[in-house]
Amino acid sequence: MRKVLFFLTFLTFFSAFAQEPAIQTKKDTTASQQEKKLNPFNTGFYPIAFFDADLKYLIKYNNYEGLRLGFGGVTNNRLSETYKLSGYIARGFIDEEIKYSIGGSARLNKEKNTWLNAFYVKDIMEIGASNFLTDARVYSVFEPRLVNVTQFYKHRTWQTNIQHEFSKKMFAEFRVSKSKIEQTIGYHYLDDGILYNSYNVAEATASIRYSPKTNFFTAEDGRIEYFDGFPKISAQITQGVKGIAGSDFNYTKFGLKFDYYIKRENLSSTHILWENSLALGDLPLTHLYHAYPNSPTKGKILKRFSVAGRKSFETMYFGEFFSDRLTTLQVRHSLRRFNISQKMKPELVLITRHALGDLKNKNDHLGLNFNTLDQFYSESGVELNKILFGFGLSFAYRYGYYSLPDFDDNISFKFTFYLKL
Repeated sequence: MRKVLFFLTFLTFFSAFAQEPAIQTKKDTTASQQEKKLNPFNTGFYPIAFFDADLKYLIKYNNYEGLRLGFGGVTNNRLSETYKLSGYIARGFIDEEIKYSIGGSARLNKEKNTWLNAFYVKDIMEIGASNFLTDARVYSVFEPRLVNVTQFYKHRTWQTNIQHEFSKKMFAEFRVSKSKIEQTIGYHYLDDGILYNSYNVAEATASIRYSPKTNFFTAEDGRIEYFDGFPKISAQITQGVKGIAGSDFNYTKFGLKFDYYIKRENLSSTHILWENSLALGDLPLTHLYHAYPNSPTKGKILKRFSVAGRKSFETMYFGEFFSDRLTTLQVRHSLRRFNISQKMKPELVLITRHALGDLKNKNDHLGLNFNTLDQFYSESGVELNKILFGFGLSFAYRYGYYSLPDFDDNISFKFTFYLKL
């Protein structure tokens, strides 16, 4: 079986570079741009008079909150072209707690689309998750990986940030925040002889993204990209400062991401995602890194049958690995869709994912059993997407140093959901 998976990995890389990229890629017309702007299932916003309701807050599900219902959004140009008010409120049916956010924004420069924002947020966040501030807004009718997430922490955060477009290809954001962190699980962090279960963090974050082949227009509900040529290069640095607003830790975090997409005339495509993260100083587990695991910690294969994510490691179990330095490489090669019928046009995707990391002072993190990625982690597999009504199937196999003794534990079998409305 390992030989088969190694061959699949080689085939994926070979397919990625054996074909010439398309010479031309047709951009959207002005009419299609406007259509995307107005279609709520593309933007994720539904306009109601001077208020744009944000569809991503309506309904979610995860293993901590259970079913989560909410409502939120942002004011639009009908109220003001210079100022915006935004917020949301949500409640989980299992934890029975109210989460909410409220804030406002002021436009400082219309030509450069410069906005000054201030928010207060009371919510939960996944342990070990790390995102770039300048990543484009992600909206999906269904958020696949969120369904499986089990480890969260509570936070109350004050933050202010400024967003600025240096050009149509370069976008930057600077944020200052102060958060009060509380655990939902029995985790403690030992630092300088003090055992922390709850703590304060104060951070300053600078993030920039360069998209040399991306064209977009900016609507009042946020950045909406209508032609994505890639590559995208993102860089971010975060400084945690002890002593400011009661903050407990000093640390520095670096992030670098390279996102490259090759689209060909034969309608095949290859997506390469390379991410690098480094954390120095005193950081609790909540603010370290994972490789976006997506395998429920259950028994047999069918008990772990769930939904596959977009950029997650499907055979990696939740809470299995945490790192303070991490590099991941993911390659997805999509073949031309099969034209079986008008309504059935499935797409075969070859996938390989790899991760390498490490963690200093692992013994300072108490209450959770986890491993580090100081050896090479590998998984490869296939997806057959969009078989019917956006649903498909995903298969992945874990091999190499971190392969598990029981064959079944190395296999991920899930469904996929890609629906474009």
